[in-house]
Amino acid sequence: MTILGDDEKYMVEALKEAVKAYNEGEVPVGVVVVFNGVVVGRGYNLREQSHDPTAHAEVVALRDAAAHMGRWNLSGATVYVTLEPCLMCCYALVLARVDRVVFGATDQKAGALVTHMDFLSLPFLNHRFEVRGGVLEKSCSKLLSSFFRKLRQG
Repeated sequence: MTILGDDEKYMVEALKEAVKAYNEGEVPVGVVVVFNGVVVGRGYNLREQSHDPTAHAEVVALRDAAAHMGRWNLSGATVYVTLEPCLMCCYALVLARVDRVVFGATDQKAGALVTHMDFLSLPFLNHRFEVRGGVLEKSCSKLLSSFFRKLRQG
């Protein structure tokens, strides 16, 4: 039996959200927001069904967490996301004042934390968060690869 650490445990929860996206024909990215050991926000990509280009999983989960907590400032929270955030989502995470972001797979198309840029090194940011990448990376990547393979096969 494998005992998972907290980061792995919550990434499994984010993967469950990503599976929901997959099953609904959305790019399978999932997120959970955790505060004091409790999941306070959940989300997955909703761009296709909402016709909203900003309905990335991170934004959906941040909105859910803010509504749940009754405040926009999510300091003290950790965000678990199955795919490295894009530039828009990175800034949303800054605006929400999260303490930590844990991601699974790197994003070769739009990753802004480590893949294409070091977003947190931008000098004008008034908030920064801790980052850990590669948590359950194989599982996160496998779900994405499966989705795009299925999409190409029509």
